[in-house]
Amino acid sequence: MPRPVRRTLQDVADAAGLSLAATSYALRGTRGSAVTIERVQAVARELGYRVDPIARALASGRTGTVGISGSLRDLWQQDVSVMLTRALRAVDRDATIADADADPALEGRVVERFAGQRVDGVLVMPVDPSAGYWATLPPAVAVVSIGDALPGRPGTGTVLFDNRHGVTTALEHLRRLGHRRVALLTPSMPTTPGRPSELLAVDVAADLGLDLVEVSSPASTAQAVEVAARVLGERDRPTAVLCLSDSLAFGVYRAAADLGLSVPGDVSVVGFDDHQLAGLVAPGLTTMAWDEDAIVAAAVERLVALDGGGELLEPALFRPHLVVRGSTRPL
Repeated sequence: MPRPVRRTLQDVADAAGLSLAATSYALRGTRGSAVTIERVQAVARELGYRVDPIARALASGRTGTVGISGSLRDLWQQDVSVMLTRALRAVDRDATIADADADPALEGRVVERFAGQRVDGVLVMPVDPSAGYWATLPPAVAVVSIGDALPGRPGTGTVLFDNRHGVTTALEHLRRLGHRRVALLTPSMPTTPGRPSELLAVDVAADLGLDLVEVSSPASTAQAVEVAARVLGERDRPTAVLCLSDSLAFGVYRAAADLGLSVPGDVSVVGFDDHQLAGLVAPGLTTMAWDEDAIVAAAVERLVALDGGGELLEPALFRPHLVVRGSTRPL
């Protein structure tokens, strides 16, 4: 069978009666009237024209690709990475996802790889926001950081979380239920100016008169089980655990079951993400919920605004709300 004819930009230009430059601009929606843009894009669809990404990169110096970096064993970051990919597709960007795995050294290699791939932009949920490797991304690359500011890279867009409100709300909930000795299970990441949840929890707990036991854990659910088991196996074990991610909270569920303890009968558990599994586990997980759709939209909006040396939008700040389910009860 004969091969299908591959349509070129010249074919579209000839059919639309425009120059190559005008056709290219119209296809990208960057120049020309709305009527012209719509007409050229309709012609391209009718002819079956597809943009050659290599040719586009050679002609414009741009790849149309955005790198996404996060710690993918954290279930919430996993979901957000997928949502970012879909949102980028809607604005005609391709995504490449890299796993930093809560490891600053690995994150540094991811950043180096993104720079080598000449991505147009980077959306990152950083492990170490204060690291020097962020400055190695060229100024022309649009960078947006989700959850933390990147102090070493000026011109970066930022989407921040009101962790003070989240931690305070969660600990106040436990205090109202009568809990006084509370474990704080945190991902084993460095404390940074943009992510002070651990320090905030210490201050808030002191103000509330709580005995707070801080415990670091790997970010994945499977690895958190062993850490949680040590905490729950103590003679003077806490009556409640606040986990700074739902992934860790699910690890507490498993550790409690292995020890013959019940949630919430023997220990109350609070998460921090409202991951989609939070309402499916038994009992349902009490947790702090974030508006992921709005967070993703704000991140992509800032990336598009920065793309090509454009406008740096003001940081976006998001505040969580408490979703009470069956994993907490009065002491």
